[in-house]
Amino acid sequence: MQVQVRHLDGPAPYEPVWQAMKSFTEGRHKETPDEIWLVEHRPVYTLGQAGKPEHLLNTGAIEVVHCNRGGQVTYHGPGQLVVYPLVDLRRQGIYVKQYVTLIEDVVLDTLASFGLEQACRKAGAPGVYVSLQDGSLAKIAALGVKISQGCAYHGLALNVDMDLQPFAGINPCGYAGLQTVDLKTMGVNTTVQEAGMRVLERLLPRFS
Repeated sequence: MQVQVRHLDGPAPYEPVWQAMKSFTEGRHKETPDEIWLVEHRPVYTLGQAGKPEHLLNTGAIEVVHCNRGGQVTYHGPGQLVVYPLVDLRRQGIYVKQYVTLIEDVVLDTLASFGLEQACRKAGAPGVYVSLQDGSLAKIAALGVKISQGCAYHGLALNVDMDLQPFAGINPCGYAGLQTVDLKTMGVNTTVQEAGMRVLERLLPRFS
């Protein structure tokens, strides 16, 4: 069954896209094709289902949305690629832990294609990180998913070329002092569209 790819107009407000994903997932049946949505969001902080408000430090004028994905708090904004795989994991025969690993693998492969072979995982902290010159790790991609009746939604956010300052207003993913970078900071000049194509090239074969 072929996966449908949708490029949403953006920067898009967060809440309508979230509600559309939720409606799609709740209304799907065993014959519904999987979909992958790509979008850039307007500036927004999202707090996951078990998210703690104390990780919101100084949100200023940026909207805060409490949503139903896993994970703590993150920031979305223009210049960040957001990919939402709406996938029937049961039909694919994929367990949740395998799915998280699969998404991280896709991001790691994508970053390697841009020359960032040093990208890595961090134990106990989902997402993808890169090593800085001082040896510390900085987060470049966040991951948060929701599983409903065996189907996944929400997904991943890859920082491409964005204003990183809003990350200073939170403890990213619940970690105080966690540095956040984008591809541009790491010396990679590309667009959200190009990064999206590279992610799709690696993600689509996993679900077909």
